[in-house]
Amino acid sequence: MNGEAWVFWISGGFAVIGALGLVLSRKAVHSALWVAFTMINLAILYVANAAPFLGMVQVIVYTGAVMMLFLFVLMVVGVDSSDSLIETLKGQRLLAIVFGLGLAGLLVFGIGNGLMNAGSVGLDEANAADGGNVQGIARLIFTDYLIAFEATSALLITAALGAMVLAHRERWTARASQEELSKQRFLSGVHPGNLPTPGVYARHNAVDTPALLPDGSISLESIPRPLEARGDIRAIDHHEVNEVKEIDAP
Repeated sequence: MNGEAWVFWISGGFAVIGALGLVLSRKAVHSALWVAFTMINLAILYVANAAPFLGMVQVIVYTGAVMMLFLFVLMVVGVDSSDSLIETLKGQRLLAIVFGLGLAGLLVFGIGNGLMNAGSVGLDEANAADGGNVQGIARLIFTDYLIAFEATSALLITAALGAMVLAHRERWTARASQEELSKQRFLSGVHPGNLPTPGVYARHNAVDTPALLPDGSISLESIPRPLEARGDIRAIDHHEVNEVKEIDAP
């Protein structure tokens, strides 16, 4: 086996593994990562088959931009597997099955046409006809396949809008205002703001020194829970407590 065959079997195998991981993963974030893994291996196959432009586009545009954007949206929104049971658009499952079968038919037709066509000359000769891989792709895109190229662009935009629709969640209650959130935070019984920093009023930088509040009292909330459980709390200098009280006195 030569180097090209090794690259095909290794990258092709990894691409199949990534595709299976996409289908079998139970979390959307894991599926997106498997898609990125598959795209990287497809890019390696493109480069190995004398199509460097397609390989770079696969990495830079799809893996580096589009797929990472979808992954970022999934991580921020937090879509899980339970959301797939709820249809945001009625009949979307039936349409997905129909379009999926149509895409499979187009793929079978395209691959069969390529295998049965006796006029195939290979990428090396096809690239040499136009002076390179980039020039050949540009000529085909903007001449023979212009309509297909524009349709693909519209399809990608539709996919982006579909991802936003699927990630959308209906709000059942009105969004709480800043005033309502502030009142709720103070009425919850939990400390509403930042906890006192250890050693601020006690003039110590040790974490086991409890902070002194402006009235001179000790704030045990400033001591980490493990130190409090072990009883490792530094004794307070009463002279400093009295000094704080004198400063705070009117």
